[in-house]
Amino acid sequence: MFGGFVFLTIFAFPNSHTMSKRTLITAALPYANGPVHIGHLAGCYLPSDIYARYLRMRGDDVVFVCGSDEHGVPITIKARNEGISPQEVVDRYHALMKKAFDGLGISFDVYSRTSSKAHRETASDFFKTLYDKGVFEERITEQYFDESANQFLADRYITGTCPKCNAEGAYGDQCESCGASLSSTDLINPVSTLSGGKPVLKSTKNWFLPLQNHQSSLESFISQKKGDWKTNVYGQCMSWLKQGLQPRAMTRDLNWGVPVPVNDAEGKVLYVWFDAPIGYITATKELLGDRWEDYWKGDDARIVHFIGKDNIVFHCIIFPAMLMAHGGFNLPDNVPANEFLNLEGRKISTSRNWAVWLHEYIEDFPDRQDELRYVLTSIAPETSDSEFTWSDFQARVNNELVAILGNLVNRVMVLYHKYFDGETTDAIASFNDIRHNTVIEEAYESVASHIEGYRFKQGLIAAMEVARHGNRYLTETEPWKLFKTDRDGTRIILNDCLLLINQIRVLLNPFMPHTSQRLSNLLNVNDSMGATWKHDLTIPASHKLNTPSLLFSKVDDTAIEKQKSKLEKEDATGPDENQRTHSPIKDEISFEDFKKLDIRIGKILRAEKVKKADKLLKLTVDVGVREVTLVSGISEHYKAEDLPGQYATVLLNLQPRKIRGVLSQGMILMVKSDKGKLSFLQADDAVSEGDMIG
Repeated sequence: MFGGFVFLTIFAFPNSHTMSKRTLITAALPYANGPVHIGHLAGCYLPSDIYARYLRMRGDDVVFVCGSDEHGVPITIKARNEGISPQEVVDRYHALMKKAFDGLGISFDVYSRTSSKAHRETASDFFKTLYDKGVFEERITEQYFDESANQFLADRYITGTCPKCNAEGAYGDQCESCGASLSSTDLINPVSTLSGGKPVLKSTKNWFLPLQNHQSSLESFISQKKGDWKTNVYGQCMSWLKQGLQPRAMTRDLNWGVPVPVNDAEGKVLYVWFDAPIGYITATKELLGDRWEDYWKGDDARIVHFIGKDNIVFHCIIFPAMLMAHGGFNLPDNVPANEFLNLEGRKISTSRNWAVWLHEYIEDFPDRQDELRYVLTSIAPETSDSEFTWSDFQARVNNELVAILGNLVNRVMVLYHKYFDGETTDAIASFNDIRHNTVIEEAYESVASHIEGYRFKQGLIAAMEVARHGNRYLTETEPWKLFKTDRDGTRIILNDCLLLINQIRVLLNPFMPHTSQRLSNLLNVNDSMGATWKHDLTIPASHKLNTPSLLFSKVDDTAIEKQKSKLEKEDATGPDENQRTHSPIKDEISFEDFKKLDIRIGKILRAEKVKKADKLLKLTVDVGVREVTLVSGISEHYKAEDLPGQYATVLLNLQPRKIRGVLSQGMILMVKSDKGKLSFLQADDAVSEGDMIG
């Protein structure tokens, strides 16, 4: 029998689910200086949500925490550029991110924030405990100081020439041109972004965590994880340990963050990577009160950190070292870090707005949360970088969700209403065709094994295989033909199909909770039954199914082209959070600096496309004193054949630069609207080539 054979085996799960019954799941705190995008969702929040939902269905004691990371230099820079306070910045993005997570069904038990009073107290207490135990090393170091602004400069407040590739505008911690990791003192000709002046080195005191003192303990801890942790996580950790750990500053000279809670620390805050992981503890306290220690310190508790690969060292080495130094805390049981998700052949870039923002997806595709959850799980970057394209999104929705799962459900529901008025006779408690037993048993075992092994992509494939099986069974049995001669036989076949659908809604619940709810509505069954990994999914006698409706609808070409066009148009304009503003006023320059600029009116004589560069045009421009060659990225806004005879404003004495093999001898100055539209800058009255501006 269905209930007596299949689900007894499934529920026992031999060789599966040996984990503890108390699990704390953390998802990396998203940084509150911008919205969240599909890369964040695929890399961290979707897998952690699938895992949490599955464990809850198994009856485990689960706490799933997250929150906004709201301190650090990028937030102060954004606030300064926009002329608002850091608190206003994080308030805006905290609300935007929380709404997006809710919309996608990310089931956090608590979504906290690090700018809260509760977090300030928790982080301060943690630091003070380490300070009182003598863990920190006080060090006097030389750091850059802006005398005009009267403050020490964090790495991101310093730019200069990269010593590795000679690129201009490298930051004090990294060159974004060549990717090299830098120290601010490495920069050639460093400049303060606050005043534009040259900073000076000045002595300052900070508190360092001596990671080298925990090298042996960390090696012992991490070596035990070989085979359990993902190879990319284990390998990166061992590489760091092999290099030898060094002291790392846990405080910063900054005015935004958790103040360092010791004497002689005015103007200093906790380093954001000391502060942020403690946010997990704060969130647990907010949720559970005095019971928070059960999940952080209990013998029967385990901690799982879901992160992206760029955060491995912080969660596997620095945070565990902090916990070791404090004492009494459990160390992470697993850190299943994912790789990165790329977008349409390029890396996702928040600064250039090359991203699919979650809040915009929810607006553009209302009530289609699970389509995105399905596609992102299908292409999850679990072992290597993967790629999202809108064409693939359309294909997976139309050819898999619509054509396989949606097709099965719709066929069965329509046939049951057509032949039996959508009402059962006897209770449906077991399969008539015993072949379904094996399919279901293997599906439950496979889905469970893959989820518990953090292989969510494979788990989803295993769940969808039941829908594929159901379609094959319908095609094979052809109940619409059988009905003419065997009414009871038709009902038996469709009853088996109803039970398959009832199982599918359970198997898919961790991955696609909204779809599971829709299936519950169609079957007219108690949804709480489908939210439990249980064996009794009987459909009662004389049970009325709800009216058939499509589970999914196709994504048409128009919707996809709109998204592709949106990406191209918004590229380089910055994230659109429905609060787009004009660029802030730049730093002041002296009149002498302005006088150095040679800006003239030029007349475009010839224009042609640059080879292998869709956005670039090569322009020959008469600027009065001579003809110059300029390379300009305006082909999306102007056709080459329309430009000869057009007057333009040209910055003439800009250092020449080779672009795609063409030497550009200046720059055309354009007006860019807040929508990204480029227009020529022109004078009102008649002008001629060579006329100067200024």
